[in-house]
Amino acid sequence: MKKIGLFGGTFNPVHNGHVRLLETADESMCFDELIVMPSKIPPHKKAEGLVSGKHRVNMLRLAFEDSGKVSVSDYELKRRGKSYSVYTLRYLKKQYPDDKLYFIMGSDMLLCFDKWYRYEEILTMTSLVCLSRDDEDTSEKLRECADKLREKGAEVILLDAEPYELSSSEIRQKLRESQDCSCYLPKKIVQYICDNKLYR
Repeated sequence: MKKIGLFGGTFNPVHNGHVRLLETADESMCFDELIVMPSKIPPHKKAEGLVSGKHRVNMLRLAFEDSGKVSVSDYELKRRGKSYSVYTLRYLKKQYPDDKLYFIMGSDMLLCFDKWYRYEEILTMTSLVCLSRDDEDTSEKLRECADKLREKGAEVILLDAEPYELSSSEIRQKLRESQDCSCYLPKKIVQYICDNKLYR
């Protein structure tokens, strides 16, 4: 049985915080495979300034091309409508019927997980791996949230991650203002954004 980690998001653009989060999860969990999947229309937040799925897939492939474990999937981009995780997990369960799936997320997502579409069904298909990403998240709140989900039979794994101060929306704003973002983005992503005139 393989351990397969799924990491989703808009990745608009993918930044060093995303890369570090995935590396931290892998260091703790020792996954056999990692699937990074950009969403088409995220159901949990407004997708402002969203560049095309093609560009986001290309940036993700550049960001993780040196990792032998990571593959980038465009499954959600090809689906119609919003990117509900329950549909993605149903698909992955068929692709990996004998393996164990782990859904990797930041603490902000875990804290609102019980508002997700068909979240109880999600819990029957995958374990949750949650990484705390900012200083405002309290360990007590996360533990309480994890315990409530465990009462429903969920496996919830809490991991510590190095806080990342900047969000994708803040990076997009800096790019629009032509500020230097080389400390927030992998070098290949900076070059790709420049070459394709994104986030202007």
